[in-house]
Amino acid sequence: MAYIARNHNAALRNVVPAAGLALLVPDTSAHRPGVESVGVGVNRAGGAVARAASGGDPRVNATVRYLLAGIRLALGWIFLWAFLDKAFGLGHDTTAAKSWVNGGSPTKGFLGSAATGPFAGFYHSIAGVALTDVLFMGALLAIGVALLLGVAMRLAAGAGALLTLMMWTVVLPPANNPFMDDHLVYAAVLVVLALSGAGDALGLGTFWARIPLVRRTGWLK
Repeated sequence: MAYIARNHNAALRNVVPAAGLALLVPDTSAHRPGVESVGVGVNRAGGAVARAASGGDPRVNATVRYLLAGIRLALGWIFLWAFLDKAFGLGHDTTAAKSWVNGGSPTKGFLGSAATGPFAGFYHSIAGVALTDVLFMGALLAIGVALLLGVAMRLAAGAGALLTLMMWTVVLPPANNPFMDDHLVYAAVLVVLALSGAGDALGLGTFWARIPLVRRTGWLK
């Protein structure tokens, strides 16, 4: 027992000074430039991966959402203004005497005289027809209101894209390009707005999506 006690005391005398030295000597590994830069790099890479996995930087996502909402509102106003001006003759493109409420036709002038190209005959035949006027003006009003409110985006975008494509076929080829003009750009932008859910920001899209009929009917979203 005395032998074991002597060995144990000797071991403690050897261990304690070593531990004391270890406490007095600072660990400089955390302060070495190489180790620090590696740690920061790993943290940054991990943050980037986390952001990528969660869909990107939330600030960028919010900016894109509001940008798309602004484009939606701008297009909605274009459609709604076209309806208001043609219906009431606000004096921008349509005078009061030629307004729809005063007996004028919103389609006769454009389809009857401006139509050219392979579809000119078809558009000349429907220019100024009462049904054509009603469908055209109803489409302008419905698309404009839906875009401004951010509701029924799929339906509004589909109808708006179809309407702008038809207007593109009225005057072929375009005056300033072999085939491309602003109507095709509008159609593409409308599709992007519908696919990106642009009615949620600055609109009633979220509320609209909660309506039971809309939840059951996908094309109404």
